[in-house]
Amino acid sequence: MNASAGVGQVIATLVVGSDGSTAKDGSSRGVTSTLDRARFLERRRHVDAILIGGNTARTEPYRKTPVPVVVISTSMVNALADNRQAYWWNASPSEALERARRLFGPTILVEAGASIINELIATGEVNRLELSVTQVSGGEDRIDIQEMLSHFTHVESENEGETIFYTATR
Repeated sequence: MNASAGVGQVIATLVVGSDGSTAKDGSSRGVTSTLDRARFLERRRHVDAILIGGNTARTEPYRKTPVPVVVISTSMVNALADNRQAYWWNASPSEALERARRLFGPTILVEAGASIINELIATGEVNRLELSVTQVSGGEDRIDIQEMLSHFTHVESENEGETIFYTATR
């Protein structure tokens, strides 16, 4: 990813298995690939903040982040109390996104689950979707990959190793 690409944008990122599984054994680690993980970590270095949901905070490793991480959840039990850059808000995805942009800067990376990402796509708030599709199958919480991509006017794909990387923009 070009370091200047996406400045001032809301970028959503999601990894899924070939059958649309967003998790396996309760975590995205079960559907990711080495190449996806490398791109995922690099993408984080070029944003002002990360937005996730409470379930993501409880099941994924967010104890240390390079930028502030905003967790939206109705449960105010802070699973990231040891991350000094974590903010726990009881807000809708749209409200949290607007507040994060105001407090941290205009470029926000949404690393939440599919329901939050789909909500922000439906309201037109996601400028770019970075969707990685690995060869893993048999996981949980499946999405319709093509339906998610259909909300964008430009979709490019790149095959690298056993992962297909989609970049979808409005």
